[in-house]
Order: sequence, then structure tokens, then C-alpha cells
Amino acid sequence: MHTVTNRQLFFQHIAQTSDFPLGLEIERAEGVYLFGKQPDEVYMDLISGIGVSNVGHRHPHVLQAIQNQLDKYLHLMVYGEFVQTPQTELARALAQTLPPGLNTVYFTNSGTEAVEGAMKLAKRYTGRTEIISFFNAYHGSTQGALSLSGDENFKRNYRPLLPDIRHIRHGHWPDIDQISNRTAAVVMEVVCGEAGVRVPEAAYMQAVRQRCTDTGTLLIFDEIQTGFGRTGTFWAFEDIGPVVPDILLCAKGMGGGMPIGAFISSADIMSVFRNNPILGHITTFGGHPVSCAASLATLQVIQTENLHEQAEAKGQLFRQLLTHPAIREVRGKGLMLAVEFDSFDVLKPVIDRAIVGGVITDWFLFCNNSMRIAPPLVITEEEIRKACAVILEAIEYVTVPVD
Repeated sequence: MHTVTNRQLFFQHIAQTSDFPLGLEIERAEGVYLFGKQPDEVYMDLISGIGVSNVGHRHPHVLQAIQNQLDKYLHLMVYGEFVQTPQTELARALAQTLPPGLNTVYFTNSGTEAVEGAMKLAKRYTGRTEIISFFNAYHGSTQGALSLSGDENFKRNYRPLLPDIRHIRHGHWPDIDQISNRTAAVVMEVVCGEAGVRVPEAAYMQAVRQRCTDTGTLLIFDEIQTGFGRTGTFWAFEDIGPVVPDILLCAKGMGGGMPIGAFISSADIMSVFRNNPILGHITTFGGHPVSCAASLATLQVIQTENLHEQAEAKGQLFRQLLTHPAIREVRGKGLMLAVEFDSFDVLKPVIDRAIVGGVITDWFLFCNNSMRIAPPLVITEEEIRKACAVILEAIEYVTVPVD
């Protein structure tokens, strides 16, 4: 009798999102490592499942929190009706990491759902329709979030998308004047992720904040990739001076590997969902108690182990070690880095060779000549040195001619 392999099932029944999936078959994960079916298949995860596993895979504190919640209850009721301890404790813990004006949390299942909720909230609160985002920004794949994203290649085959979306250039000061008294919200990344980890000037961010204040526009910070310690502070916006958003978005690294997101604002702004119409935004599974329990544990691990405070020094070690004539630049903040090469044609074989050597990296949606490095925050100095040695060997293998 013919036995169908798991790999065959993957290609037969799992919807494919590209013609060249990595196709690694992983049996288990621990810390910064992924383990395949064979003893020699051990991979260091330098991208955290794309920004998710900030505290590493299967952190014991997160696993214990999940188990504890499993013994109590799973889903009980659609969002916002029952008092559920995992939600209330997590919301309080999040508020304690933030300025006083960001004290009311709406939990979602993902980052793109947080974006969608925030867009609705901004339009409902301001009574305006225009939303401004930035070229080369990525905010998700649902139709509203996709409308915000700033790359036409990802959008053209799905039009028509939402009307009244305007795109401006991130870091280009004259474009700030396009924010007007008809703008409901400006949605921006604190560090531009899929553009290849571009860190803006603090003065520019402060100018955007001031323009939003002057025009009555809500400022929405997308910290879906940067939040929960990735850049060296718990929230990336903490490091850009007196700039506080009206709405903050988070997801990815907040769940310790479980699906969860949130948009956070003031009680005053969030109150508009309560009437006209009632249930102005609703979700069945948002704020799932198991995901909330995992998220609270993740938050506590980051704080008690000071993982966010270690991120900058660990990032600097990557910068120090990754020197090679083929590397044009290493940029970023904390453990959110981009290693730039001349082209995708150089980078892709380096990534492939590194995987053979047991290190998983990637490129960026809107910057395909740069390697993504965003490992779990728990990565050690020894592991960083090992990973960089593999990457440098891969670069040599690809770029040095064979006699």
C-alpha cells in the first residue's frame, strides 16, 4: 500500500502562496532552534517566524500559562460580553507599559485585523474618510489593510480596493503638508519593516505628530513588527522622543507563538464603537483566553528577563561580525536588522546556502536585495557568532569564484 508523505500532503492540500516555498519539514522547536525529521536537520531561526517568536519557541513560562488556561476554559462568548481574566489582566499589563492616553485595548486575532479595526475606529471617531499611509509600507493582506500598503505590485490584481487612501513618502518632509483637516488618520510604521528596516529621524516623526495634532488627525503607529522588545525598548516609539500615537497596533511578537493582535487607544476614542451602531466592531475569537494567557506570559518574560534591554547590544554584535566585501550595509535597530547586498541575484543564493548550513534567514517584501535578521530576543552571544559564521561562509561560497 502506497503511503502518502507529509510533504506530498503539503503540496496536495495546503494552499500555496508562492511557486517556491521553503518546504522545510519541522518536527519540533525549542528556543532559537527548529528541528527536522532527521537528526542532522537542525536550523537556527534568525527570523522568528517573521517577527513572532520574540521569547523563542515554546518558552517554558508561555507553555505553563497555556496549560493553566486550558484547565479553566477556552472560548466562552463573542468579544466584549463576558469578563474573562486572561483579557483583563493582559489589557492592564499592556496599559502599564504605555503612556496614560493609551489605556483601552481591543484584542484581535492578528495584525491585519488590528489594522482593520483601527481604520474603522479612526473614521468613526473623526467623521472623516481619508486615510494616509506610506509608500513601501506593509500593513496586512485583507482588503482594507492592503489598501494602505504602499506597493502597487501587491495590489493591482485585487482592485478595486478602499477609496480615499493617499500615499506619501516616508521621511520626505514636504509630504507632511498633505495631512489635512479631511484626513481621518495617518498610519505609519515606527521602523519601516518590509521596506528593508528603515529607521526614520526622530524630528520627522515629531513633525508628523504635530501636523496630526494641528489638523485633528489621528496618528496610528503600526508596531506589529517592532513591539514587544524587538528594537531595544518595549515599544519602538519610546525611543523617538515626545511622540505618542492616538492608536497603537501590535501583534506578531506579543503572543509567544499564539495568534493575537490588538489596537490600543484612549477610552474616549474607543467609546465610539458602543453606539450608532451598537457593536460598532465585533469579533468572535478576538481576545481568545488561551492567546491572552500566552501573551501575558510573553510580556512578563520580556520584562523579567530584560530581553528588550539586551536587544541593542545583540544587534550591535551582528553588525560587528557581518563584515564582508559583498555586504553593502547593515542597518536597523535592536534585533531588527537588514543586511544589504547588490541584488536579489546575490542574496537569494546566500540565503539558500545558509539554510544548508542550518541558519534560516529571508528577504523583505519591498526590499529584495536585503537579508532579514530578526531572531528571538533570547538568542545568545554564542549563537549569534555561530549564525554569523554560517552566513559569512554562505557569502564566500556564493561570491568567491572556484578555480
